[in-house]
Amino acid sequence: MLRLQIINPNKMLKEIIHLSDITSTNDYLMSLPTPAPDAMTIAVASHQTAGRGQGSNKWESEDGKNLLFSILTSPVSVPIAKQFVLSMAGALALKHVLDRYTKDITLKWPNDIYWRDRKISGTLIETSVVGKTLKRCIYGIGLNVNQNRFFSDAPNPVSLLNITRHETPLNLLLDDILQSFDHYYTLVINGNHDAIVSQYNAALYRSSGFHAYKDVATGEEFDACIHHVGTDGLLHLVDNKGNNRIYSLKQVKFCLFVNMVDFLKCK
Repeated sequence: MLRLQIINPNKMLKEIIHLSDITSTNDYLMSLPTPAPDAMTIAVASHQTAGRGQGSNKWESEDGKNLLFSILTSPVSVPIAKQFVLSMAGALALKHVLDRYTKDITLKWPNDIYWRDRKISGTLIETSVVGKTLKRCIYGIGLNVNQNRFFSDAPNPVSLLNITRHETPLNLLLDDILQSFDHYYTLVINGNHDAIVSQYNAALYRSSGFHAYKDVATGEEFDACIHHVGTDGLLHLVDNKGNNRIYSLKQVKFCLFVNMVDFLKCK
């Protein structure tokens, strides 16, 4: 284990912990003290034995090929009712960096990063509340970088290597992401929520046109366009009959054509 402390004027104080092997970087940070509001703790792993996604999902990653890291912050200035703006900021930070490598990077609600119709990154966000204050926030990020082939049952993974056809140094990419995260996170804690919300909605996957969705509760499949996502994290859709549909996490699925064949899969 290697611990580094980075002090940069006008930037968040960062402690970076490099781990060779861990069950989950989110789980590791759960055991650490809460940093000060102007600081963050980052755990970076070469390999995770139990990397987690949303719900029961697992994150596939070839050893040493991808970025697997978590960021622990203390966003005490962010109202609990608006905590989804933290998710927006994290997604924008990743997009800002990936845009330097390729076109067609979008943000799939709530916090996945897509290249065209394929998933290049996912984030698991876990928060802790004390009283009426948002005390802790952990961003667990998996970013496919140099992995060439995927073997899990995930329908649409892609890596930066698959897109650009060349490997990317993980340490340089991580440095760029942490700088970008510092920028967007600082906007949030300084109260610049409108700017974050506007940029997030403009960068959404399927931000225009009608596309296929599936209502999880009823099983109904329907076509709709995205109206907006608010700071409460709710997805506002308008279906092709003009009806407003509002969904929270896990209540609706995006139906995708995957693997370049006419097979529709909702996820």
